[in-house]
Amino acid sequence: MELFSLSVFAVTIPAVVFAGISKGGFGSGVAFASASILALVLEPAVAIGLMLPLLMLIDVASLPAYWRKWDWGAARVLLAGAVPGTLLGAYFFALADPDMIRLMIGLVALTFVAWQGAQKFGLIRLGQAQFGPKTGLLSGLVLGFTSFVSHAGGPAAAVFLLGQGLNKLTYQATTVLVFWAVNFFKSGFYAGMGIFTRDTLLMDLFLIPAALLGTWIGIRAHHFVSDRIFFGITYVALTLTGAKLVWDALT
Repeated sequence: MELFSLSVFAVTIPAVVFAGISKGGFGSGVAFASASILALVLEPAVAIGLMLPLLMLIDVASLPAYWRKWDWGAARVLLAGAVPGTLLGAYFFALADPDMIRLMIGLVALTFVAWQGAQKFGLIRLGQAQFGPKTGLLSGLVLGFTSFVSHAGGPAAAVFLLGQGLNKLTYQATTVLVFWAVNFFKSGFYAGMGIFTRDTLLMDLFLIPAALLGTWIGIRAHHFVSDRIFFGITYVALTLTGAKLVWDALT
């Protein structure tokens, strides 16, 4: 599909606003839904290449508010695992065809929804055990891989961080730091592999206001929109987009 078309803008603008809202007011865990939505109308490489500079912009805008409020020990373990995870993600991406990438993005989306459902119904309980460095390295490995192929490293980070007994501020600050660093690291691979193109970077310029608007809305919506409503809508959207991507990849 033509990148600079009204139909693409009709999908990308709401998706980017959503990413800003998610990161600005409700944590970053579901911001990857934007890449899943874009993959419905764009080639997967174009979708994730388009989103990364905008996610990095939101990261930079968020970082000053949490400066040095993170748990550096937990962040360091996750980042140590994320480096080889990112390399694995780059290797997979270089070999896989577009349908395989669609399948991976779709499966990550559906797995995320299933994971959240399992937590809600008490099938998985986090935060009750102190996870050690080995769990952190494994979480970082998965974080790096899923972040590279679909910007979906949030769940892997949560597995480790929720087991550290961090307070809300420290948890949020640590995720901001980790994903700022991971996104910066993988951006070099995106550039070297040609995932960034002149057209995606040009379109990013048009979408900067949408990203900043979403961040502004998210900060304010945090105070009067319940998490239950926001995440409920998100999980429905992820289920539909994930199922559609899997179907498209297999058929």
